[in-house]
Amino acid sequence: MQRFWAAGYAATSVRDLWDAIGLGQASVYNAFGDKRTLFTQCLDRYLDANMRARIARLEKTLPPHQAIATFLSEIVERSLENRLGCLLVNSALEVAPHDPDIADIVAARMGELEAFFRRCMIAGQRDGSISPDVDAKDGARLLLTTVMGLRVLARGHPERAVLEGAVRQALSMLGKPHRKPKPSARA
Repeated sequence: MQRFWAAGYAATSVRDLWDAIGLGQASVYNAFGDKRTLFTQCLDRYLDANMRARIARLEKTLPPHQAIATFLSEIVERSLENRLGCLLVNSALEVAPHDPDIADIVAARMGELEAFFRRCMIAGQRDGSISPDVDAKDGARLLLTTVMGLRVLARGHPERAVLEGAVRQALSMLGKPHRKPKPSARA
């Protein structure tokens, strides 16, 4: 996974993979299949340890609006800590345009992130922390686009103020919360 992440799919040779794994050619093929299959397994492992783990943690521990805001702020921090970017975004840029099967895999994985944002938006609209005027489907797509853009932007222009400004603007799309009025004591 580290080899693919650091060098990209095309620049990572099968020999690089043998060296990284510590197995010979036949053993690598027997254990993982071809380079493409190993790449998709690495992508899923990366997502399990990163995006999927973060989504599960945030959905379990935070209210919906805060889960979205925390996800985005963690993306900023990760982007500033590691200039390799995101393996999913890198794959979308490098491999997906030339490989329809990988493009389908990348789109499905991005769909997981979009679904997280949509769930949070719907739950936030229910609890009053996100404006009901925001279309949850379109809002989730905008948040997905924001994450992908942050990851790309940070590779070439890793400035905290720029990234945090984009996050603030994306969060402003969630609108002002509409709180339900509390029942009066006289009622």
